[in-house]
Amino acid sequence: MKADVATSPDSALMAPAQPGDFLSLQFVQPFVRNDGAAKSLHFTLGELQSRMLTRMPWRLEVDYTRTMMGFLLFRPAPVHICMIGLGGGSLAKFCYRQLPASKMTVLEINPYVIALRREFQIPDDDERFTVVAADGALYLQNAQGENPDFDVLLVDGFDQEGQPPALCSQRFYDDCFAALAEGGVLAVNLHYDHPDYPVLADRISRSFGGNAVEVLAEEKSNAIVFASKGQAISPRNMSLPHSLAGLDQAARMQLKGELVRIAWEMKNLDQHGLA
Repeated sequence: MKADVATSPDSALMAPAQPGDFLSLQFVQPFVRNDGAAKSLHFTLGELQSRMLTRMPWRLEVDYTRTMMGFLLFRPAPVHICMIGLGGGSLAKFCYRQLPASKMTVLEINPYVIALRREFQIPDDDERFTVVAADGALYLQNAQGENPDFDVLLVDGFDQEGQPPALCSQRFYDDCFAALAEGGVLAVNLHYDHPDYPVLADRISRSFGGNAVEVLAEEKSNAIVFASKGQAISPRNMSLPHSLAGLDQAARMQLKGELVRIAWEMKNLDQHGLA
């Protein structure tokens, strides 16, 4: 399976080795578990990276992925979405299917993960969907000086040791801010029970001038931090009907309750002056 490689002057630094190359040894190869009803992606038995229902491959099965789709409350019709971390492609597939007017660029550093895209029914590259073999942090750094292009930036990059340091530094979140168009939205998946969680959430807030809010996923092991470049993150700027308007009936049914929950939690935060 061939993935497009970034073509900037520093593309050699961003393009990881392909499976079978000597340099691939620096990456851990994930494994897939198949119980007949679902497939799941793992680096270790104790950590689930992604889960796909075999009969409904486009459905968002893991709770935090539904919370990340909360970006629709702020940008219901994004022109260009960038995602760091392909994994099993849950968010990538959902956005590709439900947001047909949106272009999507997915950055994935691990060649073994990219090699599993057919296993998880991730679409082939086309005029509006591209998987780029790249280091997400370097990709954003090398984008400096170009016109901001992304309306939505989703950060969900994890390996066998958790979130790589390069994807949670102050510099990285500053680069996220710079890569977004005016009014663009960042959504970052973090482990809520990790000891560094408060530090990372604070870094995001600092990069976005305090225009950020934290929302726990339903099972409360993950938290999604939303941040906006421009328009204030506030329930006063949300419209549930507009956020759901572009989705098909099945997707609306799956996301409506989650978007209502996110808006309600943000309303409570806003009332206490924390949003």
